Amino acid sequence: MSRLGKLPIILADGVQAKIENNFIIVKGPKGELRQELSGLVKVEVLEREIKTSIKNKKVKKERAFWGLYRSLINNMVKGVNEGFEKKLEVNGVGYRIALAGKKLTLNVGYSHPVDFELPESISGAVEENVITISGIDKQLVGEVAANIRKIRKPEPYKGKGIKYIDEVIRRKEGKTAGKGE
Repeated sequence: MSRLGKLPIILADGVQAKIENNFIIVKGPKGELRQELSGLVKVEVLEREIKTSIKNKKVKKERAFWGLYRSLINNMVKGVNEGFEKKLEVNGVGYRIALAGKKLTLNVGYSHPVDFELPESISGAVEENVITISGIDKQLVGEVAANIRKIRKPEPYKGKGIKYIDEVIRRKEGKTAGKGE
């Protein structure tokens, strides 16, 4: 039995949810999100909470979707109420970042600047060497942050590159081991 799936999702003030044509739609102060529902999971929208359940607890696929859909709906409720954000740090001599509208320009050691276009529902901010990606869709915020990090992954010798702010890079020693002979 899913421990997460059986927990109710409490709707905060100003957040409404409804089910229409096999979609759950969640509206809040920051925007609106919709998610298609599976026929394996039953979703009920009550007065101030949302409950998920399944018909047959012996079917493994139903139990797997139970917790998944509860987490997806909970992330939707949290997103339209508070929003999500990821912070990336750019380290390296001469590495620069600039944001003009929805266009992020990265000078990260290549022979040319790399332009990254932010999706419509995602906003970005740049402060010195920190990029902040924010939005209401948790999956999209994480995907955009991962794509920006992919432009120049941090390397283990000097630590240059783009990394998450809380990411720890395991450093390697380099070629000094052979010089002591």
